[in-house]
Amino acid sequence: MRVMVFVKATEDSEAGVMPEAELFEAMGKFNEELMKAGILLAADGLKPTSAAKRVAFDGPGRTVIDGPFAETRELVAGFWLWEVKDMAEAVEWVKRCPNPMPGPSEIEIRPLFEAADFAEILSPELTEQYESNRAEHKGF
Repeated sequence: MRVMVFVKATEDSEAGVMPEAELFEAMGKFNEELMKAGILLAADGLKPTSAAKRVAFDGPGRTVIDGPFAETRELVAGFWLWEVKDMAEAVEWVKRCPNPMPGPSEIEIRPLFEAADFAEILSPELTEQYESNRAEHKGF
């Protein structure tokens, strides 16, 4: 099972406050543990939304919206992509994670869709194409 693990933004992360060296080192060690366990597929931190853009869709229309964006607690400051056996394993790994922010913070875990989730709507050919693209591009 693949899961996306989101580090939720805080006022500090949105203000561009960089982590202390100790936190950076602790996260590096945690990421090494994830790699050694064979579950880490990707990981990175995100710059504040002041450097971001959103594209809003309405039918054929597109509107570009410049950051920063409100509701800090709804924003993402970083992510991991993991391959785990189940949600319980993902939760156990997150519980071992260093606090990703200097103060209170949250991490959200969300499963990714797999081809089997679309079995009712995809033909066998489209299911095969979905899996082939995922394997070839390590996601899709």
